[in-house]
Amino acid sequence: MAKKRTLHGFFKPAEAKRPKIEASKETSLHPTYPCPVPHLPLAIIDALAFAPATEGKAIDDQPDLDLLYFQPHIPKAVQKDLFNFLRQELFFYRVQYTIKRGPVDTQVYTPRFTTVFGVDETSCFGADGSLLDSKTQLPIPKDRYQCKPRPVPECLEVLRNITEGTTGETFNSCLVNYYASGNDSISYHSDDEQFLGPNPTIASFSLGAKRDFVLKHKPMPPLMTDSVKPEAKPLKIQLASGDMILMRGPTQANWLHSIPKRKGGESEKGRINITFRKVLVKGGTENYYRYNVGAGGVFRWDGTKQKMDPWTSEISTAV
Repeated sequence: MAKKRTLHGFFKPAEAKRPKIEASKETSLHPTYPCPVPHLPLAIIDALAFAPATEGKAIDDQPDLDLLYFQPHIPKAVQKDLFNFLRQELFFYRVQYTIKRGPVDTQVYTPRFTTVFGVDETSCFGADGSLLDSKTQLPIPKDRYQCKPRPVPECLEVLRNITEGTTGETFNSCLVNYYASGNDSISYHSDDEQFLGPNPTIASFSLGAKRDFVLKHKPMPPLMTDSVKPEAKPLKIQLASGDMILMRGPTQANWLHSIPKRKGGESEKGRINITFRKVLVKGGTENYYRYNVGAGGVFRWDGTKQKMDPWTSEISTAV
């Protein structure tokens, strides 16, 4: 039986079609890039001009915790397009490395896709992409780095500039994680390396699937007196697409955070995490490139297969 049309339905205006995002013909190029990275489409740049979409909410009601939570920071209208663009156009790595645990060498397989851009404060990129000494503005010695630092591509540089304007901080490194499914994760850790300096500020963006962001206080040393220890309760935040958490002050020195494994639900749709940091010395650059690039092969999103695949020039990037 045919569904009866109502007067309201007859006169109801048709929904406006979502405008198609036109790809940019301009690209970011550098000898260290395995492939060019397109610039952000103008429509995405225009939408990002309205960031932050909400005011940041302070989360500082626990010992040694200082977070600013934007829910969201990236405007809703552009979240999906930005996620799809970055997943399709950036190149990633599935890093393996060896660490020593006591006398035993242990092979570690990073349970997510990673990539990194930028260089520490001792160096900077010239207009031609070459590395210069920050103080002298002369080419750096060839042996300064074992890794090959590369500049932040325009598509992430736009977001970095917005983030610096929002936070009043400056950043020189950008780490990107892609969690392909709920099996991808990152264990409890803190970004408290000496090369970030004391009380570092880290801006962490989420795009795509919702994932739990779990924090817990580091074990507290025994107090010198019998007084009651300050209470620090574990904290779980469900990060949605477009959200940004600014971690600052004593947070890294005193708290651990993780993205645990999850089964089913949105987690199977993939999540991108973008973090901006300020690295002070060359040891930090070496560290980030070792653990986020490594020596393995390049992966890119294959739009036909709908998954990350080892990259060749013939890979399909159809959406």
